[in-house]
Amino acid sequence: MENLNTSVETTGSGSAPMLSRFARTLVIQQLRLLAEGQLTVRETGFEDLVFGDGNTGYPPAELIIHDHSTWRDLLTGGSVGAAEAFVAGDWSTPDLVALLRFFTRNVDRMNEFEDRFSWVTKPTLKGLHWLNRNTKEGSRKNISAHYDLGNALFETFLDPTMMYSSAIYPSAESTLEEAAVHKLDTICRKLDLQPADKVIEIGTGWGGFAIHAAKHYGCHVTTTTISREQLELAQERVRQEGLEDRITLLFDDYRDLEGQFDKLVSIEMIEAVGPQFLDSYFSRINALLKPQGLALVQAINMPEQRYQRALKNVDFIQRFIFPGSFIPSFGAILESVRKESNLVLTHVEDTGFHYARTLHDWCERFMARRDQLEAMGYDQAFRRLWHFYFAYCEAGFSERAIGVAQLVFAKPGNKRESILSV
Repeated sequence: MENLNTSVETTGSGSAPMLSRFARTLVIQQLRLLAEGQLTVRETGFEDLVFGDGNTGYPPAELIIHDHSTWRDLLTGGSVGAAEAFVAGDWSTPDLVALLRFFTRNVDRMNEFEDRFSWVTKPTLKGLHWLNRNTKEGSRKNISAHYDLGNALFETFLDPTMMYSSAIYPSAESTLEEAAVHKLDTICRKLDLQPADKVIEIGTGWGGFAIHAAKHYGCHVTTTTISREQLELAQERVRQEGLEDRITLLFDDYRDLEGQFDKLVSIEMIEAVGPQFLDSYFSRINALLKPQGLALVQAINMPEQRYQRALKNVDFIQRFIFPGSFIPSFGAILESVRKESNLVLTHVEDTGFHYARTLHDWCERFMARRDQLEAMGYDQAFRRLWHFYFAYCEAGFSERAIGVAQLVFAKPGNKRESILSV
């Protein structure tokens, strides 16, 4: 077995095109700099390569190269290239999360490497992302591209609440459904929902929050989505619950919402806003709340140190899963709040590790339904893409490369005391 500082090639080394051999050399040079955890690379015709430190306590990671073009994809494409090669079957691993956690743990080194070589693909990716910016028309197109893939797809891995956002697990033994319900109840209690409250929700999903709040807290919820498929299923679920008198479903852009409400909820919708429209988002939240109002925003967030770089790049999620998406930092959020509102931040709770577990549960359910997904028309390439998506995000939350938090904002007229006992 080969270790960090040598590179022994055997009879297979001459079979790959020159560009792939050159890419392999450069990628291996970079892998030698990664020290957080241990990675073994296996490739037919070459000695095994071992990188990093096996004494760090992290699970070992393994990368198995099946096609030499993988090296070129890794060199020039970053996370986008890695995903494309995985979907094509050009590489595999016995533990995808462990492998992606290894690279995420060494993210600063990997970013340095990607910045040096991504000039080949970066202009195209940035151009495509710019075309996907979240104007009113663009937002509908972007949301449709993901959420209108078919409600049946999402039903294969979501629990019966149909909550497509981080759950909060009250115990190690909790099921996904129990954790989703606990998250919903946590939100309602943080907002101190009362039967007389008029609540506005930005981002209906499939109606999970609206149904829970109206059913268990007796309030009236007005909620909006711009996904046609979500709207239709949410309407059906509201009818089944007999809550038509307490839930108003809209098919409107959040920028077009009007009225005054006691409470506002937006669960992981901010990621679909885009940096150019973050001010507009908080301006609308501010305008929709009564002088004594409260808002809870559940937001995936980027560490401050990496936010500016993220704005200049396009990752796997933006390219293949959520077109037009972005992850704000707390600094970006609070700057928009400062400029566009008189909202006061009164509470923040990070639940990033709960999201890692949520994604793990989603992935297990998704992978267990391969045959069902195949019969529904979702081919192997699609299933491999979504496997990568779940694992990529689980790795990110597990290593704190990204986080998720519930932020509660109060209007100055709201004098409620601390909610830390929730």
